[in-house]
Amino acid sequence: APKYAQPGQPAIELEVLLELKVIEDVGLVGFPNVGKSTFLSKVSNAKPKIANYHFTTLTPMLGVVDLNDAKGFVVADIPGLIEGASTGVGLGDKFLRHIERTKVIAHILDMSSAEGRDPYNDFVTINHELESFSPKLLKKPMIVIANKMDMPNSRENLENFKKKVNVEVLEISAIKSEGLDKVLTRLADLIERVEDEPLYQ
Repeated sequence: APKYAQPGQPAIELEVLLELKVIEDVGLVGFPNVGKSTFLSKVSNAKPKIANYHFTTLTPMLGVVDLNDAKGFVVADIPGLIEGASTGVGLGDKFLRHIERTKVIAHILDMSSAEGRDPYNDFVTINHELESFSPKLLKKPMIVIANKMDMPNSRENLENFKKKVNVEVLEISAIKSEGLDKVLTRLADLIERVEDEPLYQ
C-alpha cells in the first residue's frame, strides 16, 4: 500500500493540474505595434524585442519599475490582443488570463493612426475582448496611455477620442521618453489605492 494509505482502506490517487499565475501590478493592453514594448523598455528593466511588425512579442514580458518617491511595481506587456482574441484569434486567448491577476489595466493606443486604425475603435475592440473573456476585467482601474503624440494627426485624433470616452487619458511619446514620469506616478497611485481596498486584502 502507498506510504500514506490508512490501514484497511484503499489508497486514493489524484491527478492535479496546477497553474502558476504571476501577480502583475499593471497589465499593458493594446493592438500590436502601438508601442507597448517600447514603453516597457523605457520605464523598466525589461529588454523586450522591438520591431516594426505585428506579434513581435510572443510571450508576456515583465518589467520592474523603480520609482524614487514611491514603491516600485511590476508591469506586464500582454501580447496578441486583436479582434477575436478571446475566442482564439491571434495569441490573445493564451494570455488574457494574465490580465486577471493585474491590479490596473493600461491601454496603450497609437494616437497617430500610423497603421490606418482608429484609436477609438481599437479601445472599444480591446475592451470587448476583455469583457468577453471575463466581465470582471472591466471593473479594474483603467487608464489610457495615448502614445506617439509626437507624430502628425495625433493631437486631432486625441481630441476626437476624448469626446467619445469617459476615461483618464495620459499623453506620451514612448520613443522620445516624453510624459513617462507622469504615467508612472499615476500608475503607482492607482496600485496603492487597489491595495488599500478591503476586498483586495
